[in-house]
Amino acid sequence: MTDMKTITLNNGIEMPTLGYGVFQVSPKECERCVTDAIHTGYRLIDTAQAYYNEEGVGNAIVRLGVPRKELFITTKVWISNAGEEKAARSIDESLRKLRTDYIDLLLVHQPFGDYYGTYRAMQKAYQEGKVRAIGLSNFYGARFVDLAENMEVKPAVLQVEAHVFAQQTAMRETIAPYGTRLMAWGPLAQGADNLFKDETLRGIGAKYGKSNAQIALKFLTDEGIIAIPKSVHKERMKENFEIFDFELTEEDRKAIHRLDTGKLKVDHNDPVLAKFLLDYDKNFNPDN
Repeated sequence: MTDMKTITLNNGIEMPTLGYGVFQVSPKECERCVTDAIHTGYRLIDTAQAYYNEEGVGNAIVRLGVPRKELFITTKVWISNAGEEKAARSIDESLRKLRTDYIDLLLVHQPFGDYYGTYRAMQKAYQEGKVRAIGLSNFYGARFVDLAENMEVKPAVLQVEAHVFAQQTAMRETIAPYGTRLMAWGPLAQGADNLFKDETLRGIGAKYGKSNAQIALKFLTDEGIIAIPKSVHKERMKENFEIFDFELTEEDRKAIHRLDTGKLKVDHNDPVLAKFLLDYDKNFNPDN
């Protein structure tokens, strides 16, 4: 098994730099996929209340019997649970679904609704030992700074879209004074911009016998960015995991830096997206 690298968060806890994300993994498939991921060697599992598959993650963890301290479980509070009281109840519900006494990392999922109340509930859960670290997801620029400046517990992690074509250089500079680490969702650009056929990545990969995806993930983790690729195929999970047995050269990294366009696929300042996300639970929660 490949040795997993970790980084230290701003409260001193260690977090793997590579994990398995379960966004858009159906509740039915989730238990099998997480089981395969853990068998492959992943120890960081990233889920969310709005993925509607926390129970599948919890079932896999319990069934496999891997010592809980070896795992790092991330989940996120959704907009429909925003506000201090609702968020607090939802955290307890996530703990129940995940079948665990604590969550390693808990994030505010979106910068909409009463996210200040949500963060206060998360701070309290952190202080009570229900959560080991807290942070934000999809907060950009001024919204991140405003919350970080006004909250006692500084965000340990900011999860945003990041990949070789959008390396989030400016955002990393913004969060650095708070000791916040960047975590990439969509670290393979969800296959866009021909990432899997990109000639720069292919040329670098040829030197090491690695795929474009492996080079892209290696670059991110070398940059200190936590990456959570998703696949429902065990072979692809294995491929994505095998990135710690080679090293990129400075020349390789410079070439990949030049791929950065700074353009994101998802704009969280888009009012149409905001309305879609605000209505998301009403439209997609299978329990409704």
